[in-house]
Amino acid sequence: MDRSGVEAVKARINISDIVRRYVDLKPVSGRWMGACPFHQETKPSMSVNDDEGFFYCFGCQASGDVIDFYGRINGLEFRESLEQLAAEAGIELSHVPHDPHAAERKARKQKLIDMHHESSEWFQRNLGMATGDHARKYLMNRGMTQEMIVKFGLGYSPDDWHGLDNFLKTKGRTSEEGVEAGLLSKNDKGNIYDRFRGRLIFPIHNLSGRVIAFGGRIITDGEPKYLNSSDTPIYKKGDHLYGLNLARSTMTRSKRAILTEGYMDVISLHQFGYTDSCGVLGTALTPDQVKALTGFCSRVDLVFDGDGAGRKAALKSSRMILLQGVACKVVLMPDGEDVDSLLQTKGAEGFEACMTAAPDGLDFCMTTLRDEFAPRDIVAWAKSFLSDLSDASLRAYYLPRLAGGLGLSEADFRRDAGAMPPPRTTQQQPQRRQPVRQQQQASMAVGKDDTDDRYFLRFPIQYPDYVSELANRGFERILRTDWAKTLWEKLVNTQPGHITSLLNEQEKGFYYRCREEMRINILSGRDLLDEWKHICNKITFGQDEMNKRQLTEAIRQAQQNGDTKRAMELLALKESRRRDDEQY
Repeated sequence: MDRSGVEAVKARINISDIVRRYVDLKPVSGRWMGACPFHQETKPSMSVNDDEGFFYCFGCQASGDVIDFYGRINGLEFRESLEQLAAEAGIELSHVPHDPHAAERKARKQKLIDMHHESSEWFQRNLGMATGDHARKYLMNRGMTQEMIVKFGLGYSPDDWHGLDNFLKTKGRTSEEGVEAGLLSKNDKGNIYDRFRGRLIFPIHNLSGRVIAFGGRIITDGEPKYLNSSDTPIYKKGDHLYGLNLARSTMTRSKRAILTEGYMDVISLHQFGYTDSCGVLGTALTPDQVKALTGFCSRVDLVFDGDGAGRKAALKSSRMILLQGVACKVVLMPDGEDVDSLLQTKGAEGFEACMTAAPDGLDFCMTTLRDEFAPRDIVAWAKSFLSDLSDASLRAYYLPRLAGGLGLSEADFRRDAGAMPPPRTTQQQPQRRQPVRQQQQASMAVGKDDTDDRYFLRFPIQYPDYVSELANRGFERILRTDWAKTLWEKLVNTQPGHITSLLNEQEKGFYYRCREEMRINILSGRDLLDEWKHICNKITFGQDEMNKRQLTEAIRQAQQNGDTKRAMELLALKESRRRDDEQY
């Protein structure tokens, strides 16, 4: 991808204009602030900097430029985000052929998307014709309004083995392309025919609103009751959620998602005002779906049938959601009812009663474990849950709750789960304007780990005018980790204003954090001079330490080679330098 195209998009589009579509922003001290849509948050923890074109969340450390934000909130890859924003801004992108097949793959995917759009229009047209009378009556009997039929783009596939196949041919498509798109099927004998026949059709959209797959419900006798598109180059059912494209705008405001199982359940929820609802697609909930969902909300209300299968699915789904640090409730339907039937017979009031009675997700898990699992399985579940948490703060939050809810000794459980608190240590981090002697005494910790490198790199990131002089003085000598040295090279060799396009995710997050922190604690005058002197002293001290290590290594080599005279000379030099240091 031509980097000039990336820079052109960032120059043409204000990041706040894009973020404002999903987040309520308010001006604060020369920047915009709002509640971060990428983690459980109600207070304005996300800063949006129009001048430098980035966002940064002080809560979850999410950060990036306008392309990063747009891709993350819409579930798009970088290339897709860039292309959509470029089209919106009227910018023509030029492509560097890193992959000789990239253009071919793009054209292939676009063809499949176009075929789904054409098929969706054909299905919708069928629903409104005489051939769709039976399907329209079915929807009417289910209490579905015309508004919902249009909103979700429902259609009908006639009970015809070659109806869609023949229609696609009028659009210049081949039967083999229809098979690749998942719209047609091919049997062992090589015969090709319509995949969906005699079914009510539910289009499945990606977050951009494009049709990428279909679900079909039989409305006469026949099996299977529901038939879904198979995975294709544009669709993987474990990655998408039905209706999320329509629900996400409400989710970002309500901070809640209602997640259920059936197509009709989702549509009925929207019809009765629950427009933050979406559904899984003929498979168990996946971690990728959870991540996509929790990018828009801070709480997920799971709605399942109250039978054994529903409770089992609720336990598994609750676990996945809780692992993301997102709040969760489990709403179980009364016996013999599903969401659609409950809403049609008892209305929103009946559904609200179930919502009110719904237990917290963690409480539901613990109750289910106590009632249905053996003691060893309970402990194994709890240990597994804690081990799968990537955030130490979440382990600290969940551990005492699990121990108390499952009747376990917290101390024993903490030890057995390998979650003993670490020994208390005092973090050694260089402070500004320490006396030289204190700096030297504390400097043994400098450069030992990632924290120190981050401390030193803040200065050239926040005050880029000093980069050239720092490079001349040998700033790299005080850096110890590879990531820090790589980032420093980029700072040195890149023009100001263009570096972010070259940073990886870790580097980018750190860079934006430093730039944002500068707003809170910018140095000037004497403070800036003191910090500059402190950094320069560290560079000098780093060079001295390097010289000492080199001298020690030279002594070792001389002794190993049996060169006693050379070893004695170097030892004398080392002692002389030691006396000079003490005198200093």
